[in-house]
Amino acid sequence: MDKCKNEMPFSVLTSTRKKMEALKGSFMSSLKIPSTPARLHKTQFLNFQFCSIPTSFLKSIQRDTSRSKLFTTLSSSPVSTEPIDPTDSLPETDTQEEKFDWFSQWYPVMPVCDLDKRVPHAKRVIGFDVVVWWDRNESSWKVFDDACPHRLAPLSEGRIDQWGRLQCVYHGWCFNGSGDCKFIPQAPPDGPPVHTFKKACVAAYPSTVQNGILWFWPNTNPEYKDILSKKKPPYFPELDDPSYVKPMANREFPFGYEILIENLVDPSHVPYAHFKLLPNPQSKNRDKLDREGGAPIDISIEKLDKNGFQATRNGGNSKFMAPCTYYSAVSPPTSVSSSGNSKEPSSNVPQRKVLLIFYCIPVSPGKSRLIFTFPRNFGVWIDKIIPRWVFHLGQNLVLDSDLYLLHIEEHKIMEVGPSNWQKACFVPTKSDAQVVAFRKWLKKYSDCQINWGEKFSGGLPPTPPKEQLMDRYWSHVVNCSSCRVAYKGLNALEVVLQVMAIVSIGIVAATKQNVLSAVTRTALVLMAVLCFAASRWLAHFIYKNFHFHDYNHALL
Repeated sequence: MDKCKNEMPFSVLTSTRKKMEALKGSFMSSLKIPSTPARLHKTQFLNFQFCSIPTSFLKSIQRDTSRSKLFTTLSSSPVSTEPIDPTDSLPETDTQEEKFDWFSQWYPVMPVCDLDKRVPHAKRVIGFDVVVWWDRNESSWKVFDDACPHRLAPLSEGRIDQWGRLQCVYHGWCFNGSGDCKFIPQAPPDGPPVHTFKKACVAAYPSTVQNGILWFWPNTNPEYKDILSKKKPPYFPELDDPSYVKPMANREFPFGYEILIENLVDPSHVPYAHFKLLPNPQSKNRDKLDREGGAPIDISIEKLDKNGFQATRNGGNSKFMAPCTYYSAVSPPTSVSSSGNSKEPSSNVPQRKVLLIFYCIPVSPGKSRLIFTFPRNFGVWIDKIIPRWVFHLGQNLVLDSDLYLLHIEEHKIMEVGPSNWQKACFVPTKSDAQVVAFRKWLKKYSDCQINWGEKFSGGLPPTPPKEQLMDRYWSHVVNCSSCRVAYKGLNALEVVLQVMAIVSIGIVAATKQNVLSAVTRTALVLMAVLCFAASRWLAHFIYKNFHFHDYNHALL
């Protein structure tokens, strides 16, 4: 009897189940939405909201539930979805979601070729204000906390004294390459050795030079003193190979690290944002549907874990190495013979190869820095005859062409919140696979954003005027040894041209008419006009290439 009380008859269970299924089918048909999430194409998503759904379709959806997870109902609308995730099937090697430690990583600071050994340099990396200086006593670059322990004056405004010590110019305190205070002018020589106290020392971070770039470790705890023997920065042998040319450049941006990486791992924006600036190989077997010739890009994510992710595209490969490094290997097209067939490279000729290497540096919220280089083993003669700053003119033009777009995009993302990125952005194609993979990595291992510690509490800085936002002088020229020299030289040439114009007119005005022939007078006047016109053109050239160049996409 007790058993009958606790167990319902099978016939009753069957009847109840059928009634529930009928009620469920009626209810779901009235709403015209599937009862269980399913993998749908964009056209299916548009149709299912307005068309009735057959029962067979619902059953097939139920069978596929365990194999797909694509749509999530949002609170903002009755029928809303998350975009299709091109990385849903990628393998993730981590079994536990250990958080990424942003302060136990190597960070690139600057290319060594752009650092002057005569002066200290102020830099900010992942919120740390540091001073970079050359210690000639140890023949190495040093990275210190940019604050004198005396009264916190910036050491980057100081100098390197005649004994090779870093000197604070506020009160003259001097420090050696280990951060130890070696001299306090205000301390009496017969008094206590206050310069030996621990509080008189400045924090010295572990640092190293690799592949021509200065790196530092943002932690001064004793356990990291020998961190270089345990963990090294990413290494690329091509950057140390003498058969490769590897000109480097750097640029500061008015948008954050997350937006910078998103932009670099997204190849589909190139034909549009950089129209006429970068080559866009036409896709075969596809009709040209717009002027720019964009096409589907099949990108697959092969692996994603705490250390980053790997991707493949058309036989090539790319890799994001957390937190800063992204590279992609490119194989230049083979030469074509007169018969139209591609020539096979000779076994004696090394394979042509080029890498795209980007170092993306978080500076502060809304600020980032990019160090980039494209090492290649062909066409090396070009870099030997053309100055580096000439290449930077074109590279800065490319970087400027989507700078404003990215700045505005970041502000819009911050309005909805970084955790809502995938709800706000619709990324349904494989072209966005690397962007989605990066956001997935950021969400899984860092709660959707950089851990700045306790350094920043506010949001993004406000948007300045466009001319200030896209200024090249402070974002690049002052930080580039090549462009800095070219800028000074071109400004000097402008002044020389103006002086020549004035002198030529002065000679004509000061001399009597019978002293100079008509031909000479005409030549002097013509030279004055040409010099003045050349100085005006040069001033315009300097402003557009070293200060501000607006980019209007609508007029291209």
